[in-house]
Amino acid sequence: MNKIPGGLMLIPLVLGSVVGTFFPGFLELGSFTTALFKDSALPLIAVLIFATGMQITARTSGPVLATTGTLLLTKSLIPAALVALAGSVWGIEGFLGVSVLALMATVDNSNGGLWLAFTGKYGDERDRGAYMASALNDGPFISMVFLGASGLADIPLTAFLAAIIPLALGFVVGNLDPRWTEVMRPVPNIVIPFFAFALGTGIDLRDVVSGGASGILVGVIAVALTAALTYAGYRFILRRGSRSGIAIASATTAGNAVATPAIIGAIDPAFEPYVAVATAQVASAVLVSAILAPLLATIVLKRQGGLESADDGEPAPATADDGHGTA
Repeated sequence: MNKIPGGLMLIPLVLGSVVGTFFPGFLELGSFTTALFKDSALPLIAVLIFATGMQITARTSGPVLATTGTLLLTKSLIPAALVALAGSVWGIEGFLGVSVLALMATVDNSNGGLWLAFTGKYGDERDRGAYMASALNDGPFISMVFLGASGLADIPLTAFLAAIIPLALGFVVGNLDPRWTEVMRPVPNIVIPFFAFALGTGIDLRDVVSGGASGILVGVIAVALTAALTYAGYRFILRRGSRSGIAIASATTAGNAVATPAIIGAIDPAFEPYVAVATAQVASAVLVSAILAPLLATIVLKRQGGLESADDGEPAPATADDGHGTA
């Protein structure tokens, strides 16, 4: 597991997708089996979010917000604007069999669970706290805005609050009693393999195959584009130096993005002819990005000397050029 970049997360994810595709009956046995291997993703991610909140002190809350804003800008807003610009040039049919609908649904969101898994091993409290960017770009909201359907786009306040309450409570508890912060510090390495497996069970490999070469192309384009932008954000805005490669782990596509083409097609009939193909392509891109993004992030971190403490599972300490404490 340690020999494969991001193996703590990647290996269980792939195994989960294999089990979910070919042995779904195993996941329906019920009791503890179903609870652990199929239904555990959200509860375990919630535990990780709570533990992350405990690692954020009043001193570091500014950098967390700065990191969140930088990721939201470079992973969602700029990529969505670029895809919209491409649509104005090539039309909504896109190019090489890849529609603007498929590209938009793929590039403007990120897999918060995978981000937490990666930063739980390689990042620090700034990175893990920035999962809030995934809460904001979750679902079809940004896609609808940039595709001209903003009149029907909305993020319910309750959904946003539900996403940040565990982080806020962890922040309060951790700052009231530092002992709890130490108790919860090992949580990432404990829960990551289990919720990664559960996330994987939601990826149907048959959908990946049906997406074919075009689906792989969508995933590669999304990773390349957003990896470059997020890395630049960490490097030049946040000034994270040798640790800038961490940002590349956000160059993923969330599993619920598979539903975005159908939602957009129901709102704007002009996109309806592209829904079926786009859905298969996005499903393929989900798995492709889940593999490529953490691999690329780890390679970049290693080449730039950002994995000093990765072998023992602890995040590398901040260095002088990390920008620690900057907003």
